[in-house]
Amino acid sequence: MQFSELGLDPRLNKTIEHLGFSETTEIQARAIPAAMVGKDLLASSKTGSGKTLAYLLPAMQRMLKTRALSKRDARTLILTPTRELAKQVFAQLRLLIANTQTRACLITGGENFNDQSKLLRKDPQVVVATPGRLADHLSKRHLFLDGLELLILDEADRMFDLGFAEQLNFVNKAANHRKRQTLMFSATLDDAAINSFALELLNEPERIAVGFSFTQHQDINQQFLLSDHLDHKQAQLAEILKQDSLKQAIVFTATRADTQRLADAFSEQGLSCSALNADLNQGARNKIMDEFSRGHQKVLFTTDLASRGLDIVQVSHVINFDMPKHVEEYVHRIGRTGRAGNLGQAYSLVGPKDWYSFKSLEALLEQKVEFISLEGLAAKFKGLRAKNTKPSFDKNSQKAKSKPKAKTSKPKVKTNKTFAAGTEMGDAPIIRQKKAQKASDIDTSEE
Repeated sequence: MQFSELGLDPRLNKTIEHLGFSETTEIQARAIPAAMVGKDLLASSKTGSGKTLAYLLPAMQRMLKTRALSKRDARTLILTPTRELAKQVFAQLRLLIANTQTRACLITGGENFNDQSKLLRKDPQVVVATPGRLADHLSKRHLFLDGLELLILDEADRMFDLGFAEQLNFVNKAANHRKRQTLMFSATLDDAAINSFALELLNEPERIAVGFSFTQHQDINQQFLLSDHLDHKQAQLAEILKQDSLKQAIVFTATRADTQRLADAFSEQGLSCSALNADLNQGARNKIMDEFSRGHQKVLFTTDLASRGLDIVQVSHVINFDMPKHVEEYVHRIGRTGRAGNLGQAYSLVGPKDWYSFKSLEALLEQKVEFISLEGLAAKFKGLRAKNTKPSFDKNSQKAKSKPKAKTSKPKVKTNKTFAAGTEMGDAPIIRQKKAQKASDIDTSEE
């Protein structure tokens, strides 16, 4: 479907044409028309499918073509789980509102709270925010959502993973207009908590699922390598980063310390790289992301902080230096490459500590994964045995066979001497007990 067939405002069509877009992706072709007629959506699709534009366009169409429910309240609120994703969404939004009178602002943690309150006093029509900081401003009455027309949740599953359920409920209750429309978008929505929350949040939603979340991405070549230990992983990583096809690479690690350690090690080898983790303040994180997106750095070492929402076309390689703890994150990590129709390479280094995470991923993909090896760097490690899943009582029964049973003393049973021994209780007569006789009263004359 062509964007020109969607019936969008001419100003939006002009911007889309200027950005070089002509044909919609599958999620855009299905979600935009449904959202434009006012339906609530529960939508899921693979990463890099264009879902951000799938909710921004109907939001802009609504604001350009309909009257506001309130003169002062925000008309559209977009919530994202991380600051980085919020910045990406806001950047795309600014492109769409460039030739309109629409006012928008970005509200995330790590920025000056008072400066943000001043922005909110200017009555922005669109607010892009993270749940925690927005809830803080709501509690301080810096903004009101009584007249909110459109609530959009991007990566709703991730917001729940990060513990924002309470803040999301707070926002839902604050934005209580009966005409409010709600859109939930994510790469993964197969979660009981998310679906339960959706029942409270959405009104007869239309479910749109474009592809299975864990289906292999056709534009990403996924490779798995066995690794013996940390030094072996580092040697494999060095070899991968030498590939001629590498434009920019993102390397995901399990710990914050490893991001900096690896960045320092490869910088000493003459490679332009940087480290991104939650230990950095927001200003430093913004600077690193900006420099990497401009191509100033070739390699970005990061934790799962950058696994979602980062949209950089030049990223040709993603390397999982450590496998993610949650298999869902694997999908988001490798989704940083192979974007906008480009081919991407995804490498995963699987050591002894990564083995069970890898097996969980393999089970979810429902296919046997074949390992490759780099020349001169073949691993001795071939995997671990499956965990013992026998129930605990089996172990106890084995112990019981090998050890003799300890003698247990039976509790003493007090006998009731009031009745004759061996007589059934139902047939026993009630006999009054005789008093004990004295020895002098006993007749011994017959002896």
